[in-house]
Amino acid sequence: MPDKKFSILLVEDEENLQEALKLNLELEGYEITGAWDGAEALQAVEKEYFDLIILDVMLPEIDGITVCETIRLTNPDIPILILSAKNSSADRVLGLKKGADDYLTKPFNLEELLIRVNNLIKKSERLNSKEPIPDVYSFGKNKIDFKASEAFTRTGEKVTLTKKEIMLLKLMIENKNEVVTREKILQVVWGYNVYPTTRTIDNFILNFRKYFEEDSRDPVYFHSVRGVGYKFTLA
Repeated sequence: MPDKKFSILLVEDEENLQEALKLNLELEGYEITGAWDGAEALQAVEKEYFDLIILDVMLPEIDGITVCETIRLTNPDIPILILSAKNSSADRVLGLKKGADDYLTKPFNLEELLIRVNNLIKKSERLNSKEPIPDVYSFGKNKIDFKASEAFTRTGEKVTLTKKEIMLLKLMIENKNEVVTREKILQVVWGYNVYPTTRTIDNFILNFRKYFEEDSRDPVYFHSVRGVGYKFTLA
């Protein structure tokens, strides 16, 4: 059971299911706010902070996928767990593409739901505990000035950085020593409607190695983790 009360927005229009989920989540120690349709869900997110959103897809007013996409425009980090009677891989991919962190099909096992909720809450807690990075960030002999969109390499050379390079550097440094998944990079850096190939992200990492590494073939800071994502490492 959590040490503090984590708040969850539960968006489900089926009354019996909402009541059952609310009861079981409250028994786990969570604070639950219920919403019955998409419009009500968006209003709740505007008014209040939530550690997690559990979101049904088939909703009155505004469907869950549109709600997810709308929330992501202003809240890139809040974990979203989609519940759906649609269980095709295409539906799952669509939900994840539009910004969901996890996707569970109905009918589902209650214990599995609670485990997924707990995992996403832990993720939310880790995100909230991260310290914001300063406008000027130094590592090794390198320095990045995020406001000026420029960097000074280990040799003192000044490099002008693109907007996407700045966004990707910020994301990786904020999550230093942790793998940032390709999906997360797509959400934060490229948005929700444009999906570059893995090669595109690889090219950004290769550029960072050219700028910041002593030996780009034996990187110390910028790593690719095959099949998972990318990592900025700082001892």
